[in-house]
Amino acid sequence: MDKDRIVGKAKEIKGTVEESLGKVLGNPKLTAHGQSDQAAGKVQSASGSAKDAAKNEEKS
Repeated sequence: MDKDRIVGKAKEIKGTVEESLGKVLGNPKLTAHGQSDQAAGKVQSASGSAKDAAKNEEKS
């Protein structure tokens, strides 16, 4: 498993927590930052998945 997948998933989780906390506290800046972290995490995770697929293809 590529490290980008792990780091990306961690960013997604962090972003989800930040977004929820921002909503509870009524802090739109924190909510937006959480959404941004989630999006960045999804991109990084997808990049890691592509790297994994490429590595698996090389092995075949």
